[in-house]
Amino acid sequence: MRLIAEKRENSSRLFRFSAPFVSVLIALFVAGFLLIFAGVNPGEAYVEIFREALGSSYGLSETLVKTTPLIFAGLGVSLAFRMQIWNIGAEGQIYMGAMGASWVALFSGIQNHWIMLAAMFSAAFCCGGLWAGVAGFLRAKWRVNEVIITLLMNYIAILWVDYLVYGPWKDPKGFNFPLTAQFSDAARFSEYFDTRLHSGFFLALFCALLIYLFMERTIWGYEIKVIGSNPKAAQYAGMKTGMAIFLVLFLSGAIAGIAGFSEVAGLQHRLQHGISPGYGYTAIIIAWLAKRSALGVVIVSFLMGVLLVGGDSLQISWQLPVAFVYAFQGLILFFLLASDFFIQYRVRLKGGRANG
Repeated sequence: MRLIAEKRENSSRLFRFSAPFVSVLIALFVAGFLLIFAGVNPGEAYVEIFREALGSSYGLSETLVKTTPLIFAGLGVSLAFRMQIWNIGAEGQIYMGAMGASWVALFSGIQNHWIMLAAMFSAAFCCGGLWAGVAGFLRAKWRVNEVIITLLMNYIAILWVDYLVYGPWKDPKGFNFPLTAQFSDAARFSEYFDTRLHSGFFLALFCALLIYLFMERTIWGYEIKVIGSNPKAAQYAGMKTGMAIFLVLFLSGAIAGIAGFSEVAGLQHRLQHGISPGYGYTAIIIAWLAKRSALGVVIVSFLMGVLLVGGDSLQISWQLPVAFVYAFQGLILFFLLASDFFIQYRVRLKGGRANG
């Protein structure tokens, strides 16, 4: 007797819809055992997470602040996933976008608020896009694996930004901390309701709307889905798959780069070490859980924002390390991958009845 996996001819719509959410519940259940081993009551911890993230106007505003870069990065990753292109480099693209926007803010000398923000946006868009475009070019030209390229380029981008903030861009009045001088008022987003919530959040929602319209209402959006589902048929139909791969990865990285612009213009007001605490990696989970839907990205990003803000409260209340939050995210991704497998396959004992 042995276990074998058989391809499902079809799976019910209810099963496909519910599997990701069941996976998240299972991940939280398993994470509960980690909390127990750390001496924390899982029920109390989960209640604390939601109370801190949603139980006050301050908590909600902080959740939306965390949600903002996750929406941008999640949209970028999900766009590439639509074509079955695996952009694992959103973290590095965020850093490059932040670097491009910071260069404009620090050295352009622009005084007009709107022109400054437009220039910072353009620089972040181009820097993030070109950074991902390297992997797109290599994939389209020589079929180099984009997973490896985008992943390794994360480290280059992070270390490059570290070089800048520890070296030539370091603020001489910054008490030797790895950060640049603060941006002028012209290079800052507006803030609302006496909180840290800034215009970047509304820009992220607008970007989600544009991506939805682009994917669902344009010919090129249709071509992306066709190339992703059946590349041979797309080539037979005359679609330029190589150029499409490059452009999709460029646009994917550009959107992730806007997340870096949003962070430096709306929150930090300077470039500094650790500008992104892993938003690009969290975006992979978001894109997978959202099933590459723009609306789904917004919803799942908000839920991840709840987890991040609530996770901060766990560090304060129970002195848990931040690694617990990343462990939660890793478990969610693991069980999401498992659910995707069971959507595609059924497992049974050879000669026995099917399970799942």
